Amino acid sequence: MNDLFEHLNQHQIEAVKATEGRIRVTAGAGSGKTRVLAHRYAYLVNALGISPSNILCVTFTNKAANEMKKRIGGMVSAGNTNDFVCTLHGFCVKFLRKEIHRLGYPHNFIVLDEEDSKDLAKLAMKEFDLEANQITVKQFLASIARFKRTSPYIYGFMLPSSIFKTINETSRYFQLQLKSFALDFDDLIYFTIYILENYSDAKAYWQDKLNYIMVDEAQDFSERNWTLIELLSEHHKNLFIVGDPDQSIYEWRGARPELFLNFDSDKDFILEENYRSTPNILEVANSVIKNNKKRIEKRLITNISKGKNVIHYHGKDDADESDWIANQIVQFKKSGFAYSDCAILYRASYLSRSVEQALLKKKISYTVWGGIRFFERKEIKDALGYLKLIAYYDDLAFRRIINVPSRKFGRVSMEKVQKIAEAQKISLYDALKIFNKESGNEQIKAFITLVDDMVARKNSVSISDLLNYVLNESGYMNMIRTDSDEERLENLEELLSSIKNYEHANQDDEISIDTYLQDIALYTNADYKNDESTVKLMTIHQSKGLEFPIVFICGLTEGVFPSHRSIRERKGSALEEERRLFYVASTRAEKHLFLTESEGYNASSGTDKYPSRFISEIADNLVEVEGNLRPELLEGTKYLVKSIDSEIDPEPITPLNVGEHVSHMVFGEGVVVEVNLEEDTCKVHFKDGDRHIRPSFLTPLV
Repeated sequence: MNDLFEHLNQHQIEAVKATEGRIRVTAGAGSGKTRVLAHRYAYLVNALGISPSNILCVTFTNKAANEMKKRIGGMVSAGNTNDFVCTLHGFCVKFLRKEIHRLGYPHNFIVLDEEDSKDLAKLAMKEFDLEANQITVKQFLASIARFKRTSPYIYGFMLPSSIFKTINETSRYFQLQLKSFALDFDDLIYFTIYILENYSDAKAYWQDKLNYIMVDEAQDFSERNWTLIELLSEHHKNLFIVGDPDQSIYEWRGARPELFLNFDSDKDFILEENYRSTPNILEVANSVIKNNKKRIEKRLITNISKGKNVIHYHGKDDADESDWIANQIVQFKKSGFAYSDCAILYRASYLSRSVEQALLKKKISYTVWGGIRFFERKEIKDALGYLKLIAYYDDLAFRRIINVPSRKFGRVSMEKVQKIAEAQKISLYDALKIFNKESGNEQIKAFITLVDDMVARKNSVSISDLLNYVLNESGYMNMIRTDSDEERLENLEELLSSIKNYEHANQDDEISIDTYLQDIALYTNADYKNDESTVKLMTIHQSKGLEFPIVFICGLTEGVFPSHRSIRERKGSALEEERRLFYVASTRAEKHLFLTESEGYNASSGTDKYPSRFISEIADNLVEVEGNLRPELLEGTKYLVKSIDSEIDPEPITPLNVGEHVSHMVFGEGVVVEVNLEEDTCKVHFKDGDRHIRPSFLTPLV
């Protein structure tokens, strides 16, 4: 048994031995929470004789579950581990395979993935003639998810005995699910809760079976996740939760970190000793996160030697910032580090564009973690495809964009155009003109007119203006907006911004659409050695749970990070989450941490770029500043912060109550049915339907 505790500190040992009751462990970044969970599982089995079949250990991801199984397997004798080390959704599948027959479903029900759900949504939307300009698939599925959260939909729509009194697009979606006995990820949780709440024998069996329940990353649990865990632990009351509210970065998709903060515990443990980062790095993380209010007070400490100072680099522009990062990596490589020791983190994926170009220029191998290189993203290749068609009548570009957005030009039409092109030895675009004289497709006619007009004007307008005009007039930008895909829109905005920078940098030279495409080909050329040792580029969300000797956090611009868009949508809760994102990013670093930002134009705020407020929150003696960071730039940050924070804490107004009658200048009279103080909105039932309205736009009726 001594071996089990050999590599644990005193606080970890105390947490492992606390087996009975409701235990909360607040585990700081790099403090060994996975080690505590695995050792506690082994302690229950090896020391107390608890069977693994009576222990549920829930992790947040499949990757974490596999890591947990591996660690437990090394401490518990063969045959003494089971399937109950899994994600919460994984447990629900196991539960439902045994219990779903109670609802008239077969045990081999179908689990829908995201693409399956989209296909079902398209079928339901098509039957009710919902066109893409009315509602997108993404919006439709979001409305289904809201409906599931707020109504007893299982009883009403998803039992074989359900009677569909009204058939609309929503109920049709449920009919299609029921027909195939198919459940999506939300359903797995809801169906499990439904059975536990409606079948007392099932509840008694599972509550008795699960003697001990352990939960990893509990700060990222949603309200319904908590409901399920509390239901399962109700009998034995042995619930062990581990998490860190300072690392809760998923509120935007339903996480409720306040439920971790307000957990009714019998014992509390706080793990503050960090085994990953140098003191310099931890002090930077501590000094920023302490500004949050929704947290459990703790301060990360370490016995690791002091290490190098944290560096803040201020660049003249995007290119200077990215070149500086690339040069640092070159120096690290020369001093014996591998490329794989380096990670570049950013708040939004479009920020990788400038960094990727700098790395390619220096011939530094890199991998975009969990994503696609900037110039290989579909929307970027489509946009450049339009430029290539205008510049060269390029056949590959023609094939790529002729039906994007849809112009009712299918495979048969393409074959006919190809035959004309081959017979007359002309480009596919010229063949299209001949073909369309006979077919008379009005959308193709408009496309030809647009391209011809742009070809005639390509040498008299700037490349950025040309591309902006073509993307808008072709309907491409509208297609992306209709899909409600903010990330793809941001990528296109970044491409247009990069072209403007290219034009500015080469204003003394003769540049054309041809020279731009030739230059950009150097950045999109993937023909370099595919070295397994690569620099990792990723968003901060993707970096959670990872660690690297050297970390660069780039794009630390106020409005970008923290994101003013998020703050406007979710107010103060979003600002705290943005600060937690910075905390997560900085604590990924083991030995070296670099914070970078630059001057220029910030498309998201429509202003000049100023350093992030998070940089100002770091104590002066904790970072070394490189680059010409002028005092007026920090004043600009203060002005932006004051402006956006006035939206978070506007002038106080008298709060409205549920049931109160109100009036709106457009929607008329209504009744308040829900109040959301966090988002500063009221859900009001008007004659023509419900609306979410900010209280300042409502007048109470006496």
